[in-house]
Amino acid sequence: MSWPNAKGPGGHGPLPRGQAPGKHHLAFARYSRDGSFAVLGANVRFIAIMTAGSITGALAGGLLLGVIPDLVLIPILAVVLLISAVKLARHAPPDA
Repeated sequence: MSWPNAKGPGGHGPLPRGQAPGKHHLAFARYSRDGSFAVLGANVRFIAIMTAGSITGALAGGLLLGVIPDLVLIPILAVVLLISAVKLARHAPPDA
């Protein structure tokens, strides 16, 4: 079966053999049926806070790109990501 208008990874060239457009929709539907996304409903407040922080950070970073040189912004981003990784690694999992 051929999908003439389908694009592969990065939007270039044909899709790999055997891959039809919309396969990710099937996976999403399968995980939705088995309740894998139920944890999202249980953590709506956490997800809202994370989403707001992500959008705020993306907007702030985008606005700073033209004002502060890349040679300053990239090391700052690296430090923030390293601090986040250390905090995540030290975080104790909740008791079962």
